[in-house]
This record gives sequence, C-alpha cells and structure tokens, in this order.
Amino acid sequence: MTLYRIGELAKAAGISERTIDYYTKLGLIAPEKRSMKNYRLYSHETLTVLERINDLKQEKYSLEEIKDMLSKWSSAAPEADVSDKLVELELHMQRLEREVKALEPVISGLKPGQARRALAALIPQGVACMEAIRVLLTQGPTM
Repeated sequence: MTLYRIGELAKAAGISERTIDYYTKLGLIAPEKRSMKNYRLYSHETLTVLERINDLKQEKYSLEEIKDMLSKWSSAAPEADVSDKLVELELHMQRLEREVKALEPVISGLKPGQARRALAALIPQGVACMEAIRVLLTQGPTM
C-alpha cells in the first residue's frame, strides 16, 4: 500500500500542505497511520477523496456539504454489493435494448401524432434513468 506524507500528498493532489492540514482538522480526510518519526501518512485512497472534494468544490458545494456527502458515501454498501448491482443494471439495460428493438417495427408504423405522444411519455423516464447512471458512474460511492 502506498502511503504519502503531507508534502507528497499535496504535490500529487496539486494543493497546498496547509489545505491538507485544514481538511484533516475538518475531518474531510484522515491519516492512515503515523510514521516512526510521527509524520502523518495518508493512503492512496485519500488522493481519490481529495480529487472528489475538488470536483465538489468546483460545483460550488460548501465544505460542510462535502463532509456530509463523504460520510454518506463511506457508509454505502461494500464494493462487491455495488459491483453486483451494476452487473444487474447492465443485464436489465440489455433486456430493455432487446425490447426496444422488438418494438421498432411498431414504432415505425405510428402516425406522427402517436409517435410524439409516445415519445413525450418516455423521455422524462429515460432522462431520469440516464442521469442516475451518470451520477453512479461519476460520483459513485467508491472510496
């Protein structure tokens, strides 16, 4: 396991050592352990957390809001459960794709007004599903 001292972590994350200290004091990150010389040592996962913090700051979240989000993500289901759920979602999407292909002849036979109504009913659900998947893939609970 790769462990970083504060300076190394700051350089890898592209932030200052003072920011690392501040985030540690706020409880956003925590050292993995201490060295024999009492240096704080941070894991590679901390680098991922710092990237996530930076992304959330860019989206104008406060540090308190970020702390709440990180807490929720760290209490999320284990990685194996998440992987199982993603596989299940992928299989479900494949079934849906097959159903859509089966419906293509029916859809192509619809009159323009019928097609518009069908599309208007499906678009909000499809967009919500795609947004949920995007959030899972970009901000998911892996830490």
